[in-house]
Amino acid sequence: MLIINIKSLCGVRTESKFLRGKEMAELLSIENAYLEVEGDRIVGFGEMDELQPEKLSLQTCIDATGQFVLPAWCDSHTHLVFAGSRESEFVDKIKGLSYAEIAKKGGGILNSAALLRNTSEDELFDQAWKRLQEVRAMGTGSIEIKSGYGLCVESELKMLRVIKRLKEQSDMDIKATFLGAHAFPPEYQNDHKGYIELICNEMLPRVAEEGLAEYVDVFFEKGFFDADETQRVIDAANKVGLKGKLHANQLTNSGGVQFGVVNNLLSVDHLESIGEEEIEVLKESQTIPTLLPSAAFFLRMSYPPARKMIDEGLGVALATDYNPGSSPSGNIPLLMSLSCVQMKMTPEEAVNAVTMNSACAMELEHELGSITVGKKANLVFTKPMNSLAYLPYAFGDNLIDKVMVAGKF
Repeated sequence: MLIINIKSLCGVRTESKFLRGKEMAELLSIENAYLEVEGDRIVGFGEMDELQPEKLSLQTCIDATGQFVLPAWCDSHTHLVFAGSRESEFVDKIKGLSYAEIAKKGGGILNSAALLRNTSEDELFDQAWKRLQEVRAMGTGSIEIKSGYGLCVESELKMLRVIKRLKEQSDMDIKATFLGAHAFPPEYQNDHKGYIELICNEMLPRVAEEGLAEYVDVFFEKGFFDADETQRVIDAANKVGLKGKLHANQLTNSGGVQFGVVNNLLSVDHLESIGEEEIEVLKESQTIPTLLPSAAFFLRMSYPPARKMIDEGLGVALATDYNPGSSPSGNIPLLMSLSCVQMKMTPEEAVNAVTMNSACAMELEHELGSITVGKKANLVFTKPMNSLAYLPYAFGDNLIDKVMVAGKF
């Protein structure tokens, strides 16, 4: 057993549920605390004064005096498996080209698809493994990873097999999402129906047969996949046992939020372009709004209205959208800073959004997302700080001292 002496233990909960409205500002902390870890589980915690002295002499102890300990981050929306990078498009953006204009030039998703098709599975795995270790070092203990840069049967399966290998070799909790409906490949630009049939009749059955994904996702957006096309993919995915997520309302107010709620999807992600109607629709649903402010930052787009959403009683999850084109970063501490500065979330709300609420967006809330007896010991140890607010405040500093995943540093 391991006993940890801590300045402040944050994110203590007895109930594992999605947090809404004012609940998001509630981050229960215990000052001058202890935490007990046995194997990969949290088995006890409380005030240090309550700990029996004999326990300290019998167990392995770690002194985290001056440090904050929080649940490890849960990143519920990433595209971490990709080939190469797209910094040339970064320069195009600086020169004024829009996301849609770059896509029309053959950039964007199609650029990544071309690179990926020419990259071996082993090389793809090596690149992804390195990124996975990098985000873990910044505090991420669980992650969702999407396909979507293959856009053909074998390349989509190649991506998902890489994700499966990551699951097998990492002690992080990893969820896989099939995103074949990310864009129309060049050979199907004038045959959208043909590509939808390929997804529904060939890709999805293969994904299900090999057990390669838990979820399906679609880029529901003008110029990408419309309501009818998205419905066909979601219906076909449901038939093979995959739950739905959705890229919604990123570039335009597309109706994606309403589609997601009507179809009882697990989450609708992005939401840069939503209004009062979408907020009202989400209030009446169990669909989780997931905000990706790193993408809005990198694309110089309007940020999702997080403050308004929370003030009106909604809960939100936060995720990095880590990908080579619109959010080439898996840095959740930076994500929290963006959320506080640009979306007016409080530090407590930001922490809850990347722990409890993002765990819910991966259906991991009963295992992760809070300091709770019986849950996995996935923990972030900060460097010594005076207050929790210092974490998003000092956005240029690396304030993560060490990270525990499944009871191991």
